[in-house]
Amino acid sequence: MMLDRAEKRNAQTPATWRALAAVGDQLPDGTRVVVLRGAGPVFSAGIDLRTFTPEGVDGEQVVAQIAALDDPGVSDLIAGFQRAFTWWHDRDDVITVAAVQGAAVGAGFQLALACDLRVCSTDARFAMRETSLGLVPDLAGTHPLVRAVGYGRALELCATGRWLPADEAQAWGLVSAVGDDLDTLVGATVAGLLTAPETALRATKGVLRAAVTQDAVAQRRTEREAQIGLLRGLLGG
Repeated sequence: MMLDRAEKRNAQTPATWRALAAVGDQLPDGTRVVVLRGAGPVFSAGIDLRTFTPEGVDGEQVVAQIAALDDPGVSDLIAGFQRAFTWWHDRDDVITVAAVQGAAVGAGFQLALACDLRVCSTDARFAMRETSLGLVPDLAGTHPLVRAVGYGRALELCATGRWLPADEAQAWGLVSAVGDDLDTLVGATVAGLLTAPETALRATKGVLRAAVTQDAVAQRRTEREAQIGLLRGLLGG
């Protein structure tokens, strides 16, 4: 899948988020890997800043209109936006890969965080700039960020808004691979993911996702239950 607003540095609008959510709803049966890329030299510059102006984005609410809603209204609206960012990780039947070149800022960073894996060109860099706008990251990015790099590093990134270059992101475990040729890197990553049998790959993702929230005893039970089904599948049972 491609973010295709290169002339706007792939800035995101609510229309972008509706389209991203629809991708998750409409994936063809049997899809095993989804790669998300940005057209042009930048992955995504984040939210389209016209949203913060009185003129806004055609057909969309501006920030002033959103803020004027009651609390449940604002919460429901944000929850709808978050749908674009949650299915990438929450579905066990696909592995999702963000292929990041250039900048991934704010909503762009959160979109990369939404995916299971991130592979980057050497010029990739990340920044969380919501705090500088007087806001918090609210597109489902805080959980995967803290999970990947820890509370202290996540706080430092969000509070300062500084750039996190690809090599540092890889050292922190946020990025699985960095290379000069992103196309080659993506191809090798996808090929590796497709090597394992489909049932085993899906079960493995489910088991590892469970490990994020379960204690050790519950996780061992999850491993056993997944393995039983796979063993019986090997025997045609």
